[in-house]
Amino acid sequence: MLEIVRNDRWLKPYEKILRARRDYALSREREICGRGGRLSRFAVGHLYYGLHKTESGWVFREWAPNAVEIFLIGDFSDWQERDEYRLNRLNDYGDWEVMVPLEYIRHGQHYKMRVKWNGGQGDRIPAWCRRVVQDNVTHIFSAQVWNPEVKYVFRNDSFFPADAPLMIYECHIGMSQEKEDVGTYVEFTRNVLPRIKKNGYNCIQIMAVQEHPYYGSFGYHVSNFFAPSSRFGTPEELMELIDTAHGMGIAVIMDIVHSHAVKNENEGLGNLSGDPCQYFNQGVRREHSAWDSLCFDYGKDAVLHFLLSNCKYWLTEFHFDGFRFDGVTSMIYYSHGLGESFCNYDDYFNGHQDGDAICYLTLANKLIHQVNPKAITIAEEVSGMPGLAAPVKSGGMGFDYRMAMNIPDYWIKTIKERRDEDWNVSEIYWELTNRRSDERTVSYVESHDQALVGDKTVIFRLVDADMYWHFKKGSENLVTARGIALHKMIRMVTASAINGGYLNFMGNEFGHPEWIDFPREGNGWSYKYARRQWSLVDDHSLLYHFLGDFDRDMVRLISSRSDFHRWSINKWCSNEGDQVLAFTRGDLLFVYNFNPSRSFCDYGLYVPKGKYRIEIDSDNPCYGGNGLVDDTQEHFTLKDDANASEELEWLRLYLPARTAFVLRRYD
Repeated sequence: MLEIVRNDRWLKPYEKILRARRDYALSREREICGRGGRLSRFAVGHLYYGLHKTESGWVFREWAPNAVEIFLIGDFSDWQERDEYRLNRLNDYGDWEVMVPLEYIRHGQHYKMRVKWNGGQGDRIPAWCRRVVQDNVTHIFSAQVWNPEVKYVFRNDSFFPADAPLMIYECHIGMSQEKEDVGTYVEFTRNVLPRIKKNGYNCIQIMAVQEHPYYGSFGYHVSNFFAPSSRFGTPEELMELIDTAHGMGIAVIMDIVHSHAVKNENEGLGNLSGDPCQYFNQGVRREHSAWDSLCFDYGKDAVLHFLLSNCKYWLTEFHFDGFRFDGVTSMIYYSHGLGESFCNYDDYFNGHQDGDAICYLTLANKLIHQVNPKAITIAEEVSGMPGLAAPVKSGGMGFDYRMAMNIPDYWIKTIKERRDEDWNVSEIYWELTNRRSDERTVSYVESHDQALVGDKTVIFRLVDADMYWHFKKGSENLVTARGIALHKMIRMVTASAINGGYLNFMGNEFGHPEWIDFPREGNGWSYKYARRQWSLVDDHSLLYHFLGDFDRDMVRLISSRSDFHRWSINKWCSNEGDQVLAFTRGDLLFVYNFNPSRSFCDYGLYVPKGKYRIEIDSDNPCYGGNGLVDDTQEHFTLKDDANASEELEWLRLYLPARTAFVLRRYD
């Protein structure tokens, strides 16, 4: 019996399907690697294809099976077809190659391929190129020869949080600065990394790394999978960012997009050599109806080679510590998950799943952990597919974590649709802890998704327009007081219930106002909402720093506890009438009074006996609270003569309305 079936007997009727998925992935691995071969030796396409400088000259290779003629064109050829840059077809598979003397091509020059096929031709950016730039005048994208004389030398080893819970700071390089412009790798390294370190996060998740022609796509319409976006700087500057983070004890994972590709033909893979389906599905499955993009054909060996090599490339060349895979639901269902309810297990095993996509994800996880056994892989998946974050050998797909995407949806729904008096603490606890016991998750209140234009961040839903008028000290009102109190509580209760990791999008920790809206025609190509206003949290005459300081201390407390995410959660109180929730993890007691109007004196909690001291009090004035509790006071449990428990006693606390406490127990 597969281990995931032993862990969940409801999967028993589907064990044959789970075995078939695993066996198919293993058989495909043997097909592409040969018996005894390793995926890490197969996934080296980036070392063969593309433009490479050798001792004897430049060599350029491309896979273009439908082409009849290819020229390398660029600054070096005055963008004309010349015989010395004509590629030769090497085999029936579709590989093309040209050897060029060293002096013919120089670092920094621009180039493309001119590809001809029966019935047409086009100038294309090579699929495996490592740098793409956009002309400031014509706005045309071209590949760029990138071979600087001085190679970047990494100073620090890759960093992994080891036994600490994964505390992720999700970030976007371009919008990470306060200026109304595009931020750079250098500015992020200098200005933002120290903030992240100070705030206690041990991992950053970088969005929009792979080159994308439209900035407003947030990096999700990728055109050039091996090219770090040049709008943020050079590859070496990205390397330095990652290296510097490692030196600070911060892991760096990449938001990788293998779920689809941009439709553009001139910049991307849409029609590289006259075959629109060279990399993509045939017929109606070629295009993603909701995303206006192209869907990979994961059943093709060449596509597996391309995407697996892409994973290895970012790990080895840039020292990324792993990946958050975007759009996994879209990959593993023929419907892309659109219009599906996913109400029962039949919905995961009814034949509507793309076995080749599931196979690819399984092989990708195997490869990544072959290249780096400590690598981190996270699946963004909304359907709840069982086994996603379970080991391959046990019948899973091999991810280390899955995103707990139910949690932000729950918080938004609760804030929008329920009065504070109707918030149900038992339901909150259920939503935060309802997960598969054998799969780790990344919990979060809100990511970038909840901040995009057309939606609202949590703080904006709580406070709305009062943020503009009542977020200065001395101008507070009941709306801002409520919003600040609940913002802290929502984050604390979510982070304290993790079983793997916690994620926050940059700026949300201090209640960054308004939404995210990238430059587009509809807003006059403005950068006003595509930036982070760090001056708000730095200005202590405003209320933002209270939220930032609370988040810092919360993250530091949780990340300082080795194996915190593995500690069992013991619930001691879930009083729906009072709206009080309390549970312990190790030596920490978490107490939440969500009641909007009632404070409780000597509230009794039957908990492990001992002496308790307050570690964090959300009502402390240092976090913008009222200071109704003396946080220096020690709290002792008292015996209950009516109960004979040797381990449990009564702890009596004063619980102000809308307040969260973390207490540490001392024997």
